[in-house]
Amino acid sequence: MNRTRWLYPLGILLLLGAAPLDALARIKLTTLPVRERVEIQLDHPQLALVEEERIVPLVKGVNQVDFSWANTRIDPDTLVLRILPPPADQPLDAKVLSVSYPPNENALVWAVAASASGAARVRISYVLGGLSKDFHYRAVADHTEKALNLAQYLRVNNNANEAYDAAEFWAGVGDRFGKPLGLNETKEVQLDRFASVPVRKTYTTHPVEFGYLDRAQDKLNVPMHYVVKNAGGELGKEPLPEGKARIFQDDGKGGAAFLGEDRGKFTAPDDELKLYLGLARDIAVRRTVDRNERQRIAGNLYRYDVTLKYEIENFKDTPVTLDIAESVRQIRDQIRGDSGRDPEWQLGDGSLRNPDPEKSDADKLLFHVDLPARAADGQAKKQIHTLRLTLNNEW
Repeated sequence: MNRTRWLYPLGILLLLGAAPLDALARIKLTTLPVRERVEIQLDHPQLALVEEERIVPLVKGVNQVDFSWANTRIDPDTLVLRILPPPADQPLDAKVLSVSYPPNENALVWAVAASASGAARVRISYVLGGLSKDFHYRAVADHTEKALNLAQYLRVNNNANEAYDAAEFWAGVGDRFGKPLGLNETKEVQLDRFASVPVRKTYTTHPVEFGYLDRAQDKLNVPMHYVVKNAGGELGKEPLPEGKARIFQDDGKGGAAFLGEDRGKFTAPDDELKLYLGLARDIAVRRTVDRNERQRIAGNLYRYDVTLKYEIENFKDTPVTLDIAESVRQIRDQIRGDSGRDPEWQLGDGSLRNPDPEKSDADKLLFHVDLPARAADGQAKKQIHTLRLTLNNEW
């Protein structure tokens, strides 16, 4: 570590000159040699677990093994020394007796008893701060936007004030890899690459999540996403950690066009990774309240019959599917204000009557609407869809 170790041999030489021979047996200070092996686990969001293995020469009796961490970000409460089993041809029984902390020092001393003189392999574990990581991705869709290549990268930032000449890293996902890591250094590696991953391009409206393009004219935003399911092939074996993603598309001429940048969320196996591409300017959706009738049931108890109307135009040269998402609570709040209660509702006989069973719940409704391509003269056919709801027991 960073503590100056040559002071100990100098101190021993001074003692040799002043102490009688019968006192030498009591001077059993062992300083730590170079690291034989280092493993760094980065699966925690803020901290790193470091394990070092060293060969420590011991003498018969009680030895003092000194460990210091001046100016580094080691958590002293996490330091553990374990003595590994010796080779079969070199039996040596050693065990840790106690640990002590010298005053006013970032150091500790383990008292280690050895049955005989010899070398012991020890493993020192500790939690280290200042060693951070972040994941990022590069996604390149093919020209048809039906598949993409996804590369996963890991960046390690060393602000722990400790250098490692050789270390094996594990980030919680992907393969382990070996790299040196110097002081204040940043290293980046490609952890994995997933080729020809099926991708789905979606167009979605959701007043709560994505808002309005023009509120005065009731025009909704229509964001586009690439959706990749973390399943199948090499995908699905491990989660995809959260990280920035740069998104490209093959331009069909040997290059790649930059589409945008998004921060992908943590994606467990069998879940979907959504990457935002921007707003679709060639799909227009106007959402209005076409009907809002209140009927008194008893006392101050009312029922509301509500119809939402969607006027949709697709100016693209290709047919697409539009996802229309709604929050029933938001509809109720828009109609009669927030009552603080969960709404009781029923779907009516509008054209939107079959929500996606896998992606809808007690509040969210998701519908899929197929839109034809625009005509040869550039005109888009306007589709009109309605969503009818009955809100029961409102007061």
